[in-house]
Amino acid sequence: MIFETPLIEEHERMGAHIGTFAGWRTALAFTSSLEEALNTRTRATVFDVSHMTRIIIEGEDAASMLEYALPRFVRREVKGKIIGPTAFLNNNAGFVDDVMVYKMDANRFLVIGNAVNRSKDYNWIIGIRDEYNFKVRVLDVTENTVMLALQGPLSPEILEKALKIDANALNFLEFKEDVNTQVAPPITLSKSGWTGEIGFEMICERSGARSLWRRLLEAGARPAGLVARDVLRIEMGYCLYGSEIDENITPLEARYKVFSYKKRNYKGYDKLMEKYCKGVETLRYGILLRRGSPIPRRGMKLYAGEIEVGHVTSGTFSPCLKRPIAQVYLRPSHAFLGLSLELDVRGKRFSGRLADFPFIRSSIYRS
Repeated sequence: MIFETPLIEEHERMGAHIGTFAGWRTALAFTSSLEEALNTRTRATVFDVSHMTRIIIEGEDAASMLEYALPRFVRREVKGKIIGPTAFLNNNAGFVDDVMVYKMDANRFLVIGNAVNRSKDYNWIIGIRDEYNFKVRVLDVTENTVMLALQGPLSPEILEKALKIDANALNFLEFKEDVNTQVAPPITLSKSGWTGEIGFEMICERSGARSLWRRLLEAGARPAGLVARDVLRIEMGYCLYGSEIDENITPLEARYKVFSYKKRNYKGYDKLMEKYCKGVETLRYGILLRRGSPIPRRGMKLYAGEIEVGHVTSGTFSPCLKRPIAQVYLRPSHAFLGLSLELDVRGKRFSGRLADFPFIRSSIYRS
């Protein structure tokens, strides 16, 4: 079944390139994806991210259930805090999904997950609830709501101009519910983002989608599609489910800190510690190619001399660095930052330098 973002007609009216991502018809680009990525780094853009999974967990055992389900602490966080990035791990400590969890009250939470895992996340939560008889209610509100992401160094002033909201009232990884915007139904406003830039997310009822979207554009935000969002997350070294992480990859190989070091006894914990003690056979890093090199594609092999040492999971052309970059998995024995490896592209080798993340310094790191 294919879903459509509540803003699909608005995107078509603007002449966006429409495509299907994770089962959703949505805007992939409005102009050039590289231009949209640069606009996000230097100004501010607004993304329609309504495809992302939104599930509410509530009831007297909600905190207890999530304390077991998540590798980060839940009860010690205060209302209005975003717990994340964190993850649902399987019995072998592989990623069921990586998620952000909004603590709306002591026993009420909103889970934001990847669109591709919507059914899996819901069924996984239900499975834990039923297995341990947790008294909770699980509601998938994805199709009942819209979610927009305003990203970029100018996003605070655009937010204030568009919605008359004090952007400084929120710290990073905080949110507020029932925020009155005067242009849409009350929204849930959060401050995080998945681009590396200062940014805000807005969730509201479907009826408010068009007016909220238009007001942000009128205030100076430029529209951006999901292809630009992918460029931005690769520049930052952020993982994408199905590319860098899946059911067979643990947070250790991914070098993705979704867990609290001092927490114990969550789902997947024993296997995660077992893998830590034994050591991993692959690690996630970045590779920075020379200008003029082809864009690395998923599955391309990496070589040290004639020895295959890794492979590409996702790659792009970085408009900030003006050269191709990629995320890769490689043997720990060859994880020497700054040294060169060769990328095989249809039988031809291209040299690249092993790098750590992020590839660039975004406004979050500059602030």
